[in-house]
Amino acid sequence: MKKKDVIGIGRRKTAVASVRLRKGKGQVLVNRRELTTYFPTQEQRDIILSPLRKLDLESGYDIIVRVKGGGLEAQSVAVRLGVSRALVKEDEERRQSLKAEGYLTRDSRKKERKKYGLAGARKKYQFSKR
Repeated sequence: MKKKDVIGIGRRKTAVASVRLRKGKGQVLVNRRELTTYFPTQEQRDIILSPLRKLDLESGYDIIVRVKGGGLEAQSVAVRLGVSRALVKEDEERRQSLKAEGYLTRDSRKKERKKYGLAGARKKYQFSKR
């Protein structure tokens, strides 16, 4: 790892993303694959690159991501948080604009665990009178 790399960690549900930011030409690698092959939908790719677009830095950085757990939607939001945190770690003045967009907020919603005696976390088994 070079000294110029900045690392940010992002999480969402059970997805964890480690994002490495370095000066470059705008190349994005996710688990050693191109962004377009790992995240098939344009919406997921837009979520990931939105902090860079907000700051007009799209072609200024190469992004190397390691992500695991969760689904593709949760992974894309986790990567966005990691990118945002790395950008702020590099330059603290970016915090204001990224925070206003909600990019630095960790979405803490997780699946609630199943309880004993119930069909799910809250759903009950069907009541039979007779």
